[in-house]
Amino acid sequence: KGLATPENAMITLDAMKALDPCQLKPDSMETERIITVLDETIAKLEMSSLIPRIIDSLDRFADMLGPEITNNLIEHQKLSNEMEHLLASLEEEDTMRAEEQRGCLCLLEQCLKCSVRNVLRLLLANPSLCQALKYEAWARESPAEVFIKAFGEFRNFMLERLLTSPVEEEEKIQFMEDISLQIKKNTEAITALQAELAAAIRTREEEIHKKDNVIKDLKTSMQDLAKVCKAGIQQIKQEGEKQQKEELQASQARCARLQQDVQQLGAQLDALVLEHRASELALRKRKCRVETEIVNWIQKYDTDMGEKQAEYEDVNAAYTEEKAQLSLLMEKRAVLLQEYSQIEEERRICQEKKEQALKEFTTMTLAATRIQAFWRGYLVRSLFKSKRKKKKGKGKKTKK
Repeated sequence: KGLATPENAMITLDAMKALDPCQLKPDSMETERIITVLDETIAKLEMSSLIPRIIDSLDRFADMLGPEITNNLIEHQKLSNEMEHLLASLEEEDTMRAEEQRGCLCLLEQCLKCSVRNVLRLLLANPSLCQALKYEAWARESPAEVFIKAFGEFRNFMLERLLTSPVEEEEKIQFMEDISLQIKKNTEAITALQAELAAAIRTREEEIHKKDNVIKDLKTSMQDLAKVCKAGIQQIKQEGEKQQKEELQASQARCARLQQDVQQLGAQLDALVLEHRASELALRKRKCRVETEIVNWIQKYDTDMGEKQAEYEDVNAAYTEEKAQLSLLMEKRAVLLQEYSQIEEERRICQEKKEQALKEFTTMTLAATRIQAFWRGYLVRSLFKSKRKKKKGKGKKTKK
């Protein structure tokens, strides 16, 4: 209570005003852009958290949503079901199959993200529809609500940080450090005095049964101790005020230097902002040109694909006609092949008969040749035999 002076109260009031972020005003376009982005993100989070509720009651919201959003939501539901089925099967399949499933899971995850972006784009394009859906499908999942609330707190924190300049931030930090140091010193002094007072009380309780003059001496010593403590507190307070003035002067000098640095950095920042805005304008123009080229290429692609489709239909019609002719020719070929096989079979049989007859003729010719040779040999041998007999007969007659 001895430290709660009007000067300290005035310092505390000024500190609370300095620490209050509501006293600051946004003076930067970048700050407004950042806050706008955070607000749009919160709106997207709120709408994305309502998508499961809308899909569950799609029949009730179909007339309100329209065919395009309804079809996108149906497609999103199909992708969600496929994702759940794939995750369930991923826990049951073996390792090799699981690797393939993980690849499919990554691809399906990308498709699901694209589906969510398309649904949010279509919903946020109609603010009245978004407002109506917030009133109709108000129920959200508790984790989504917690996340949205945490993101809102993050947005408020970012707003407070963006609305607080670096100089004010340093002043707050320095002021809090000074207050903490002063509180620490006062607490140490109070603790020491309380310890001395407790020691004196214990001493008085131990010697309470002594003589009255001893009690009077103790009271006198306690009064002297209180005076000494009061004088010590006054001295500590004076030293603290002196130190505070010195630190205030040093802080003002630092603030002046920092203000100069801030002005220099502000000039650099303005130059960078101008440079970045010029580059941003150039990039926007380039983006417009690229988008125009993309639209032209898409139109050219549609035209080429139309021509290719017409050409494909003509080729397909010619192919169908030729395929019908080919089927007729294949039928004729099958008949001709059957007739050709029959003719070949007849030729083969005729050839075999000719070969068999030629073989028999050759055998008979060879047999006849051999018989004739044998017969000629027989005739020659018979002729020679008769001649020999005649020669032998003549020889016998001459000898007689």
